[in-house]
Amino acid sequence: MRMKWPASVSIVRHGQSAYNLLNKIKKDERSAFGIFESQFKKEYEGANDEAWVSDELRTLAIAARRELNGTFSEGDYATPLTEEGIRQSRETGARLLNEIPMPDVVFVSPYLRTRKTFEHILETCPQLSDVKMVFEERIREQEHGLSTIYNDRRIYLTLNPEQGVLYRRGGDYEYRFLNGENKADVRNRIRSFIDTLIREHSGQNVLLISHHLTLLAFRATMERWDREEFMRVDKEETPVNCGVTLYQGKPLLGRDGKLVLERYNQQLYA
Repeated sequence: MRMKWPASVSIVRHGQSAYNLLNKIKKDERSAFGIFESQFKKEYEGANDEAWVSDELRTLAIAARRELNGTFSEGDYATPLTEEGIRQSRETGARLLNEIPMPDVVFVSPYLRTRKTFEHILETCPQLSDVKMVFEERIREQEHGLSTIYNDRRIYLTLNPEQGVLYRRGGDYEYRFLNGENKADVRNRIRSFIDTLIREHSGQNVLLISHHLTLLAFRATMERWDREEFMRVDKEETPVNCGVTLYQGKPLLGRDGKLVLERYNQQLYA
């Protein structure tokens, strides 16, 4: 029985990136960022819309921004993998076809970290070399706009306090970054991409090499999450680097079959 859906959709998040590694610096409470973050929480949580940014907090934010810029200056599109991310990708590739169906087509986000993840997967999974590969803009990461030049959302909100007010009023789900997107925007372009899968890849096995928020947006669309469930999963079940998610087609479910989540966030590397 033929479904309108692909036979399977597998999603691999990219390996550890340089920006992911930056979080280690942020966790150092003695760093300029650590000192700023502690003060940010105190002022931000008890803030009102009129005036919540003190001169002291702005000074700390500037120092934290200088510290982070000294370690990371690439744009989001050009963020590279770390050596750990390369290892994760190679080890994932070595086991990937034991866990997912052999794909008929591979869609890769055009960002550097996803392209490199796929390249390193190919090193240990050469069978994929003969599979059709497509760079797909719609499965790119959420665009964080102006905030990317600050390397942290909190620094951005402190040094752009009107945006901080909008963020508090709208929340993390609804807030649209200046020159960027909110999470609902990502969900909308993923819906468009799923329409393409139905129209052009019915009955095929599909592999995506993508990103954190794209993966959650795909799940949210397929499983009909509301915003609360989206934010809960993002907080409590955050995708790991190179985590593998698999949807399997079930032709006998529903009128036209159904894609059912078989596994989420499976780690194939040590």
